Amino acid sequence: MTQPLRLLIVGLGRIGTYHAQHALELNEQGAPIQLAAIVDPAQEATTALASVGGSSRGPNIPVFSTIPEALAATEVDAAVVASPTQLHREHAQELVSAGCRVLVEKPLTPSLEEDRAFCRNLERKHPNSVMLAFQRRFDAPLQHAKDLLDRGSIGRPFKYVSVLEDSRLMPPGYQSPGLLADMSVHNVDEVLWLSGANALRAQATGFRLYSQAITTVEEDFDDALLQLWLEDGAVAQIQVSRNHVAGYRVETWIFGEEGVIQVGSFQQNPHEATVTAFGREAPIDRRSFRLRDYGPGPEFIDRFGDAYAAELQNFLEHCQAGSPFRVGHRDALRAMEVIAAGTTSIRTGRTITL
Repeated sequence: MTQPLRLLIVGLGRIGTYHAQHALELNEQGAPIQLAAIVDPAQEATTALASVGGSSRGPNIPVFSTIPEALAATEVDAAVVASPTQLHREHAQELVSAGCRVLVEKPLTPSLEEDRAFCRNLERKHPNSVMLAFQRRFDAPLQHAKDLLDRGSIGRPFKYVSVLEDSRLMPPGYQSPGLLADMSVHNVDEVLWLSGANALRAQATGFRLYSQAITTVEEDFDDALLQLWLEDGAVAQIQVSRNHVAGYRVETWIFGEEGVIQVGSFQQNPHEATVTAFGREAPIDRRSFRLRDYGPGPEFIDRFGDAYAAELQNFLEHCQAGSPFRVGHRDALRAMEVIAAGTTSIRTGRTITL
């Protein structure tokens, strides 16, 4: 019998709670995983854990205030770091130094300089210890779009358009590293993954249009546009916003010489995503994906909850097998280099070469 993988979750906030829920569900489904402990200094963490998944499955799981306390009291094989961004490096470093493999929520660190320093350390000492939580790579609709693309369904792609727009204000106390780093990092990784190409240049603009005037959370912008020129000759246009007041909007288009692939279409229906491929004269493919209803919670969870669950399962499978992760710290650094170039472009008004 396979020894259960003992999992630690650091941070039981908006996304950490769902990582805990998915871990408990995988255990109930027979996966060799045990949610061994939680690290969260907040007193309400125990209450939040008790209600994970709408049940009382969590009360017997110990909750610690710090990682050293948890590691001293509990045997741990792997961990999920879902603490605030400014603590990602510190927490991940503690865990990999203790021999854990770690899934780190995006971004890896708050800045490009810190990403580079941390990645140098990981390359020297722990090259296969960190997986990055770019959950879009595990999203079934986007995976289907990539399959269509890789099969040549629309010919050579020349333009990618990726849109991510929130409709709700960020919760009080939310700490953002900036709109591009907080939101468009997902879109950037999506484009680089779909295209299989690196970005050569970046140009961006940022605005304060609406939500920054009515929120308690301080952020540099609430609306931004980022254009990338890719090494294969294609371009990417990324649009992120906190101001889509009519509901959560996630859409992707891929334009090729023989057609277009569209992923998602805003219809105020959070529980279905449709992928359609159009040829020059007629549709090529159409598939709808039913998405799980997670009930009340952050608006992104219904669209990407299944992807987060698949991501965690993939992480645990690689931990069990001792194999390299499909997405790691190098991918995090590559995306952050693009984000930093975009931020510099907004500040200087210039196109930035990476």
